[in-house]
Amino acid sequence: MKVYTKTGDKGETGLVGGTRISKSDLRLETYGEVDELNSFIGAIHSALKYEKVSISGSETLEFVQNVLFNLGSKLACESHSWETFKLPDVNAEDINRLENSMDEFDKELEPLKNFILPNGSMAASSCHIARSVCRRAERRLVQFSKAHPTETPENSIQFLNRLSDYLFIYSRYINLKLGEKETIWKP
Repeated sequence: MKVYTKTGDKGETGLVGGTRISKSDLRLETYGEVDELNSFIGAIHSALKYEKVSISGSETLEFVQNVLFNLGSKLACESHSWETFKLPDVNAEDINRLENSMDEFDKELEPLKNFILPNGSMAASSCHIARSVCRRAERRLVQFSKAHPTETPENSIQFLNRLSDYLFIYSRYINLKLGEKETIWKP
């Protein structure tokens, strides 16, 4: 099968059920943001491999990527067809897993007393980039949910909100494990 189909050459794309929509449609913008976020999560995973250290949490990154694919698949399909295509849900357990991971990382981190600059190791900096992309994807999903409340997958906004928190804490945890100092914001 060829990757290029030429069916989108006039600015339209097909949803999972076959409906054609404009590439500028809010739905496409929304799942495009989720796709971009997923790519940045992959960059964190790659940066950790580059650091050549084993840091707890990399298995969570693959879990997150799968959940983001689940979310993207639902956004790429009209809700009346979710059952037909047996598209997986974003579950409350997915959110709990992120929260439990954050709680574990927090046990080792110093409490924050100041804002910190988004830097450190390549892996931690990649977390900060992914965090800001996650916030953008969350804003777009909220916008989509206002326009299409019945088309917004359950738990999806909460998952992205929690994921951005996870990425912030994980960046701090990676820097701690790599011996990188946090840079305090000096206004």
